Amino acid sequence: MIFSYRKLIVRLRFMLLFMTLTVVLYQVMLVLSGWIEPVNRYRTPTGNSVKVFGQNERSVLPESGKMSDRLRLFYWYGE
Repeated sequence: MIFSYRKLIVRLRFMLLFMTLTVVLYQVMLVLSGWIEPVNRYRTPTGNSVKVFGQNERSVLPESGKMSDRLRLFYWYGE
């Protein structure tokens, strides 16, 4: 079996370049995903915002409201 060292060097160089570029692309994607993602998306809202699913908040309906009343109110307000 005859090996051409020139072809072997070209293939090794191509594989090394491919692996290097793959690692660089992966690191760039990690940096971009960390930059795009919010720091803490579950933090308590500030300002005039309202918590949607407040367990201790006052409700428009009485505490004994049925699901049909809640659905009717949902359609009435159109939210």
